[in-house]
Amino acid sequence: MINRLFISDLHLCAERPEITRLFLHFLSDFAVKAQELYILGDLFEAWLGDDTEDELSNNIVSALRQLSNQGTAIAFMHGNRDFLLGSRFAKLTGCTLINDPTLIHIDNIPVLLSHGDQLCIDDVDYQAFRKQVRNPMFQEAFLSLPMQERINQARGYRELSKQSTEMKTEDIMDVNSEAVDQIMGQYQAQHLIHGHTHRPAIHQLSAPQSQRLVLGDWGTNGSVLIHNNKIGFQLHWFSQDTLPTLDQLLA
Repeated sequence: MINRLFISDLHLCAERPEITRLFLHFLSDFAVKAQELYILGDLFEAWLGDDTEDELSNNIVSALRQLSNQGTAIAFMHGNRDFLLGSRFAKLTGCTLINDPTLIHIDNIPVLLSHGDQLCIDDVDYQAFRKQVRNPMFQEAFLSLPMQERINQARGYRELSKQSTEMKTEDIMDVNSEAVDQIMGQYQAQHLIHGHTHRPAIHQLSAPQSQRLVLGDWGTNGSVLIHNNKIGFQLHWFSQDTLPTLDQLLA
């Protein structure tokens, strides 16, 4: 039995159908074997409201609902690309929306979950933008616009983000170690699991048996952090042809 799966940063969009196919394959052939699936943000490249109606969103909603109906509990955390995803999406898919951060306990060990962008405090411009778009008044005004206007504005924001990113060093866009220590101390967490930075790794921290586990983004391959009560955490990469079997994981 796979107890828990953690993924993030798929950035699903119509322009990259191969990632959508890989994700649907992952849900039907692998995630169905898990008790819990945690999606820690940026499932979509952009989510402009729960009134979104297109082939991509309909396929994802249907696949998540099927997984939920088959018994896998799904938790969803907002990322910086899909923070407008709301209660209607959750109801249609059977997902539970969780806050960023959220503390869970695995075998009595406190594990903190986050998308990760709030920990990139050295990126001052991004944090100011994040504060603006997470404001409920901003979101209400944005969601009141016609869909085409939301699409146009999102394209503008994306282009500005791309230009800004090209001018920043990699260190600025990574998590700040002091911010990590602070939030883990605040929640008394032994492990921190997050995405956003697209730098998958398992980092041993200074505190005994403490780890920062970073989820990978999806492209040609998918990335998943697997937890089993016997073997602990394992970070895996896979393609549509190389999804690991349960026997391989527990060997």
